[in-house]
Amino acid sequence: MTTPHTVAVLGLGRMGNALATRLTARGHDVIGWTRSGRNPAAHRTTADPNDAVTKAGLVLLALFDGPACQQVLDTVRDSLRTDTIVLNTSTIAPAEAAELALETGPSYIHAPVLGSVPAATAGTLKILTAAPHDTLDRARPVLEALGTPLRVDDARTAAALKLVANNSLAGAVLALRDSLRQADALGLPRDQALDILELGRLGTLVGHKRTLLTGEPATAPAEFTIGALTKDMDLLAAATHTPLRSAAGLAHTPADPGADIAAAATAPAAHDAVLEPLHAYIRTHATGDPAHLHDAFLPTARIEGIRDGTFVSWPLEEYRTLFPGRPAPDEPARSRRIDTLDVHGTVATATMTLSHGTDTFTDIFLLVRTDDGWRIANKAYHRSP
Repeated sequence: MTTPHTVAVLGLGRMGNALATRLTARGHDVIGWTRSGRNPAAHRTTADPNDAVTKAGLVLLALFDGPACQQVLDTVRDSLRTDTIVLNTSTIAPAEAAELALETGPSYIHAPVLGSVPAATAGTLKILTAAPHDTLDRARPVLEALGTPLRVDDARTAAALKLVANNSLAGAVLALRDSLRQADALGLPRDQALDILELGRLGTLVGHKRTLLTGEPATAPAEFTIGALTKDMDLLAAATHTPLRSAAGLAHTPADPGADIAAAATAPAAHDAVLEPLHAYIRTHATGDPAHLHDAFLPTARIEGIRDGTFVSWPLEEYRTLFPGRPAPDEPARSRRIDTLDVHGTVATATMTLSHGTDTFTDIFLLVRTDDGWRIANKAYHRSP
């Protein structure tokens, strides 16, 4: 096998710079380029990407998204030597990866990585690689300097597997966020809650991000940002045509998109004002007093579902007549809980479970923010005996 004499790294953000630095430390001749003009001291850079790739036997892409990969490759394509390998470590959509592989030909390796800046620095990345065997053999010295190559069938598969892996990370961040919010609601000290969480399934994440989770200021740049992870989840949701809890949860986290993903786990919950109409609705059921409904619903709201086998669509005033003005005889045994609440600017959605004797109701709400505060615009429900 032969080692490409020069490696051009196009994209010197957090990850690209870590990859370039690692390759330089392992004895590779590295020349870097970035649109930002950043000039890290660990390796040579150039202001012209064509100048970089002209000298390179391997071109490594470490860019933010698919359009950036397409734009940069279109810019340098005529400067690539016929034997130059294009190693794309960027996280992009499966369809975008397949298109780039088709355009570039057998010298293209789609190689998204599992791991962030520390793993790149240590050379312990897991690298999903999709390319012909001979191309992989030529690129192996570079791949093995960065971590462990894991061969997969094609570029589309490599890109899809990376998105699925990042979805599991996003789910873990949101699970950690929920656990910390519940611990706060129970009055538990943050350090004590983290001690216990570190013993469980979230232990690796808690241990790695513990400093940030305790509220101490960041002393180093983010390894993986909320904005980048949100972008990946949006790609997965678009590719699968499936709504993802992780995509919605990260997109509406009130935190700086440039912050480390740990910030999503410590972001405050939605403002209490959004909960006020839901609490008024709960008071209506708890007391049987329909007057609370005016604090819960817009006057134009409708309440819809199946009652006695027939679809009903009540205006608010008709719905009010269902409440007798006093608590139900078995009220002490009844319970209600708010299961989800997602705020999207001036609108929100919520779900609630009501256990009323032998019946369980699932209520789904659409809420809007008006000049008078938040109100429920509509409610749909399901009743199960």
